[in-house]
Amino acid sequence: MNRRVLIILSCAFVLSACASFLVYRAISARVPAARPLQTAQVVVAAHDLMPGAVILGNDLKMTAWLGPLPAGALVNRDALLNRGVVSPIYPGEPVTENRLSPKGSAGGLAATIPAGMRACAVRVNEVVGLAGFVVPGMRVDVLIAGLPPGGNAADGPKVRTLLQNIEVLSAGTNFQRDQASKPEQAQVVNLLVTPAQAEILSLASNETHIQLVLRNPMDTQISKPPGTMMSDLFGGAGAPAVPPARSQNALVARPAATPAPAATSAPNLYTVEVTNGSVHTQAKFSRPGEQP
Repeated sequence: MNRRVLIILSCAFVLSACASFLVYRAISARVPAARPLQTAQVVVAAHDLMPGAVILGNDLKMTAWLGPLPAGALVNRDALLNRGVVSPIYPGEPVTENRLSPKGSAGGLAATIPAGMRACAVRVNEVVGLAGFVVPGMRVDVLIAGLPPGGNAADGPKVRTLLQNIEVLSAGTNFQRDQASKPEQAQVVNLLVTPAQAEILSLASNETHIQLVLRNPMDTQISKPPGTMMSDLFGGAGAPAVPPARSQNALVARPAATPAPAATSAPNLYTVEVTNGSVHTQAKFSRPGEQP
């Protein structure tokens, strides 16, 4: 090979290698280096943890978590024992602080009551409790039925809506004793209410009959029903008056007419004209008993 050509090829190779190195350095300076993924040990639920449950040792497990930790995630397993669950936690989900009750509050129903609210127990039967369809988290309206104070007993009891859009905190069966000291089941529904609503429910449960009405959780509109009385159902004063049907054979009593004094004038004569073709005839007569 010609020496001159060899020198030219060698120079071209060296220049191309230098250019490639410079391009690589320029691209490497613009692309940030990939950071290694962070790995940490976090506490997750070993199985479903429902509100009101108290966390025990077998309810939690440690697992490796890749990437940034969720907000409020806990890494100390022993610090979570004997704390109550206030929001559902599902298997493999990190246990966060906002899913648990404060330290020292333990578990149970009390741990699920938000600050400033109360759990008011209402005793109902299976029908009033919507035949078992009232479950925690649903929304209900509270209706009461009874005779209003100062009301007319002839109008019967009245039904009105007492509270609306109330959250059901829990529903279950409570065992009580009857007059013969025998245990009996009683349906109890705990409603999440304010302190003022708790006073209203306590008075209503002692003096009236309570009915729960299920509503759509998405329906938050507060209506203002007027209430209904027993007399309204049977056409009382609040219902439009319906005139009684009149029978064709019914006799209508009318005041007796005052007899007119005897007429002193001439009797009235009545004239009847009869036309038969071209023949016209007349006939005159008076009332019976009168002389023409």
